[in-house]
This record gives sequence, C-alpha cells and structure tokens, in this order.
Amino acid sequence: MARKKRVGLGRLVRNAFVAVFLLVLFAAGIVAGIVAAYSRNLPDISRMADYQPDKATQIFARDGTQLASVYKENRVWVPISQIPKVVQEAVIANEDHNFYQHHGVDFGGIVRAVFADLTHQRIQGASTITQQLARKLFLSDEVSISRKIQEALLAMEIERYYTKDEILERYLNLVYLGSGAYGVDAAAHTYFGRSLKNLTLGEAAMLAGVIAAPSDYSPFVDLDLAKSRQQHVLQRMVESGYITQDQADAAAQAPLGLIGERSPGLQGYLDPYFTTYIIEQLNELFGSQAVQEGGLQVYTTLDPKLDKIAQEAIDWGVQHAISEGINAHQAALVSIRPSTGEIVAMIGGTNFSLTNQFNRAWQARRQPGSSFKAYVYTAAIDNGMSPTSIMEDTPVAYPMGDGTNWSPQDDDFSYMGAITLRRALAFSRNIVAVKLADQIGIDKVIEYAHNMGIQSPLEANLSLALGSSVVSVLDQASGYQTLANQGVHIEPVGLKLVKDSFGNTVLDNQYPEATDVLSAGTAFIMTSMLEDVIAYGTGTNANIGRPEAGKTGTTSDFRDAWFVGFTPDLVTAVWLGNDDYTRMNESFGGNIPARIWARYMSAALATTPKHDFTVPTDEVARMSCPGGTDYYLIANATNCRTLALHPTSRSSVDALPPAAASPLPVSTSSPPPPSPSSQPSFGPDTSETP
Repeated sequence: MARKKRVGLGRLVRNAFVAVFLLVLFAAGIVAGIVAAYSRNLPDISRMADYQPDKATQIFARDGTQLASVYKENRVWVPISQIPKVVQEAVIANEDHNFYQHHGVDFGGIVRAVFADLTHQRIQGASTITQQLARKLFLSDEVSISRKIQEALLAMEIERYYTKDEILERYLNLVYLGSGAYGVDAAAHTYFGRSLKNLTLGEAAMLAGVIAAPSDYSPFVDLDLAKSRQQHVLQRMVESGYITQDQADAAAQAPLGLIGERSPGLQGYLDPYFTTYIIEQLNELFGSQAVQEGGLQVYTTLDPKLDKIAQEAIDWGVQHAISEGINAHQAALVSIRPSTGEIVAMIGGTNFSLTNQFNRAWQARRQPGSSFKAYVYTAAIDNGMSPTSIMEDTPVAYPMGDGTNWSPQDDDFSYMGAITLRRALAFSRNIVAVKLADQIGIDKVIEYAHNMGIQSPLEANLSLALGSSVVSVLDQASGYQTLANQGVHIEPVGLKLVKDSFGNTVLDNQYPEATDVLSAGTAFIMTSMLEDVIAYGTGTNANIGRPEAGKTGTTSDFRDAWFVGFTPDLVTAVWLGNDDYTRMNESFGGNIPARIWARYMSAALATTPKHDFTVPTDEVARMSCPGGTDYYLIANATNCRTLALHPTSRSSVDALPPAAASPLPVSTSSPPPPSPSSQPSFGPDTSETP
C-alpha cells in the first residue's frame, strides 16, 4: 500500500514537472514568437554608424567668446575622448550605473524598478542608456508594451555591434538637457557659458540631473529643484564609487557658474550687428541648411572690446545729435585693421532688436558726400599731379544735355581762386574736386574707387566727385584701408576660419589676398593731405592727438553726414542720418560723425603706442620744387631740391604751414585756417553734393 502511494506520488510529480516544462516551453515559444515577430520589423541598426544629427553652427569672436549658436537643434558634437570623465561618470551614475556590466538591458534594474513601484519607494528608471539611445534613434516616445519590447531588442542588438564608448558618445551628444540644448557640450555653453572641459564636478552633476525631466529640472526653470537633483546625482556618484562623500559635499556647496539665460536664436546673439552680418555671409557661402544643421565652427575677426566701445560711441553720438537739435536718429560704424583687412568692429545702428535688425553698416547705401573726394584726389596724385598742383576755385558750368547747365557750389558760396590741391582737399572745395574729376576723366575716378575697395555701382557723371552715388559704410572703410595700408588693398574680412563638424577646414582667410592698387608713395602723399583735414581743415573735431588722417562728408540736403579716417593701426568709417532720409538740421560730417570717430578711436587705441605713418623713402621725398615745398613722388619730380624729412608725426603740416600751402595768393573770401593748437570747432565742413 505504501509502495502504491509512493508510485502515485512519483507519477504526480513527474506529471507536474512535465506540465511545468510544457508550460515554460509554451511560454518560451510565445516569447520567441513575439521576439521573432518584433525582430522582423526592427530598424536596421547599421544606420546608427551613418546617423548625422542636426548640429548647431557656433560663431566665435577673435578672443574665443561665443557670439552665437545657429541651429534647428542646438547641438555641438563632441567625441568621447573630449568629454571629461566627470561628465561621463555623472551621467552613468544617475542614468545607468550598471552601464559597463549589462548587454543592453539591465534585468536587475527592471526588477528593482518594479519592486520599488510596488512598495511605493522612490521611482527608479528601468531603461538603460543603450535603450534610451535606441528609442531616440529609431523609435517614438509612445508608451506601450510593444515599444518597450522593440526598445529592449534594439538595445541588445546595438550592444552586439558597438562598443560602450561608441554608445555613450552618441548618447551624450543626442540627449536633450533643456533650454534648447541638445548634447552635453551645448548644455555646458547654455548654462555655464563655457565648454565641457572647464566644468566642475558640481556643474557636471547638475547637467546629469537635468536629463530625467529637462522642463522641470533646468536651473533656468527652478534653481532649487535643480540643486536638489544635483545633490541626488552626487550621491549616486558616491554609491557608484566615482567620488567620495567629502567630494560630493564640497561640490554641493560650491557656487555654480550659471550665466543668465540667453534668449534663443537672434535675441541671444552677442554683438548682433556683426554676428548677423557673418550669418548672412555663411548662408551665401554654404547655404542655410549647412549653417542651421551642419555644425560649422566659425572663427571671426571681431574684437568684442572694440565692438562694445563702438556701440557706446554710436549711442553717444545719436543721443547728442538729438539733444543738440540736429534731428539724426541713426548712425553706423565699421572699423578695420589696415594691415590685415580684419573687421574688428561693426555697428549697424542703435537699439538692435527683433524689429530693428537693419544693419546700416553694410546693408544701407547712402551718399558719401565729400568723403568720396579721397578717390578723386588719389587718382590725380597717382597720375602725375602733386599736392602743390594749382586748380582754379572759380565758377564753372557744365552742359547737362537738356539745354541746362550744372554749376557746382560750396556751402559758403564763395571762391578761393587759384589754390593747391592740398589746401582744396583740406577745406573740401567742391568746384576743385569737380574740375579735377573732369580733367582726370570720370571713368578713371570710378576705376580707382573700385580698385581701392568700393563695391557699390558708381554712376559716371561729374557729380560723382561730390559723392552723388550711394555706397555703404563698409565700402568707405574698405576704400580708405588701401591708403592706410600703403596702397595695398585687402578685402574686408569678417570670417577668419571655418571648419566643418569633423574639424576639416572649409574656409581659410587667415592670410587674405593682398593687391597692390597704388604706389606706396601715392598712398603716403594722400595720407599727408588727409592729415591736414584734421589738423586745420574741416575735420578738426576728429583730432585725438596722434598721427591721423581722414575726410568729412556732408550732402547738400543734409540727409547724410560722414567721417572716414585712419591711423597707422585702425581705419574707421562713421555715418549719421535717418532711415527715412529725413533732412537733418545742418549736420556736417565735421560735427557729430567726427566726434563719434574721435570718441571711438581714442578708446580703441588707448593702449596702442603712438607712431608715425611709414614714409616710403624710395618713392617719395620732401622737396622744394617750382610749385612749392611739399611731398612729391620722386619719379615725377623735376628741377626739385630734396629736403630733410621732418621728424614729427605731423610732417606734412609742420613742413608746410597752412598759410604757406599755396605759393599763389588766395581770395579774401577764404576762411583762415585755425592753428593746430586751437580748440576743435563744430562748424561746417563746406562739402556738398548736387
């Protein structure tokens, strides 16, 4: 009987075992079937190797300051070798502390998460870093069993074909960290204003804490909650053995280097007038898609300190124009290094905003007035004339072809009679400039202007000598750069170096092309004549007490006022006016524009030693010639006696006093030149356009 019971019990156990085995086998079959079914529809993970996410284009100033990030998604891809260990460890400790042990799915983590949920403990995430990556690359954020199964299967496949470093690199560059930042490097710039390599332990922990819920845990949203998350991450790092408790406590107490939240896109740009100019250039060169998605690294020529000084000077000038009743509400400035063509400052107006983005420094085209005369005189000097050449400042009329005549006039409606070119330029005599252009040929004047840097189209009529064709502020700075650089023209450069997202150089302007367009002797003689404009002519308000040259410009209808000038180290063009071409109240180039120029240049060159313009002694000499004593091109000098060069920076004025500049008498209507030591005047520059 007992034996029968044992046999029956054994049969029952065997039957139960068989039933369990069959049940397990059946369940395994079901699971295998499900896996097989889902596996057939899984995305091809080999695409992960070729996946190129949208990357932000970063634009930097010459000192490394990030001016802007242009993007659809604000992301900068950083290789794992350049992501600090502290950042990697903070993320791993918080998101997936068994990352280096599992094979895509952390089954222990799943069990712990379920248990924590059932016992109402702190919720723990069950998705590994690999699963999160699989979801980001191949799946949606749909909450469903099927999506979780696909996620787990993809994670295991990814782990079969990719190394842990490859997986972590992609995750850290793709993850969203709030405030528009994708990837840890973009987040470092967004929250702390610097690159990953400079983050502290506490800052790395804060970034890691944001990942779980960026819209809640961003320090820009709730700093207290972000700090709480930071402490949570630090504790997880202690538990994972990455740091000690003392290090965690110190990091939690350390101050965070948070920057103020910058507005996204255009409103967040630093030095916005220059930055938007650069973005426009990038769009033209590479296309808008490459700029917004390609992750270009753009290194520019901007000097943020000088740009700040320039903006202050422009704002100051416009405020004074309003308070002094001049009725001018906008101004612009461009500043260039003459030896390199680098644009170091560009201000396109006052109060840049979403509704005031127009960049008057390069987008506006305005009449330059008498500041255009520099090209007329340069053509004359380069074609055999000299500063002592005589022109008649007397009435003249030119037939217009419609039966009428055009007679250029000066603001004072007077005539100075026979006058040297040097004196005529210093006092901006319109009739002399027109006669000079007529004598040289207007086509030749246009040729010189274009060769020297003017990009805008120029109309071939004699009124061009008085600045009747429109140009940009950037044009004028470019044209005068040729004189400041001893006759060598370099196109203005804003982009210095551009690299693609892989670090390959796609544009290199570090050594821009230089073109000899004038002899160094011609450039020097013109510089010496333009020095007189500031020393005793129409530009005395621009005097900053160092070697400097420049030219005023005022249109006859008072709609545009200019001062364009340079020292051996810096070329700067300034424009003042109104966007709607409203007439100003007698705003001469020698007044507000010259004062803006002086204010900017004084501050910009405050730490630059004073030094003279270079004298090309093999091409030019100070001579006593039949026409008078002045600087002459040696090749053109006949019956002349060479004199010693004057040792001071004001060589042209000191060697040739204003009162003695013309060997012939002048009419009594000529205004007497002020002494170089006199106080600056705010009077007119006597320049005019028809």
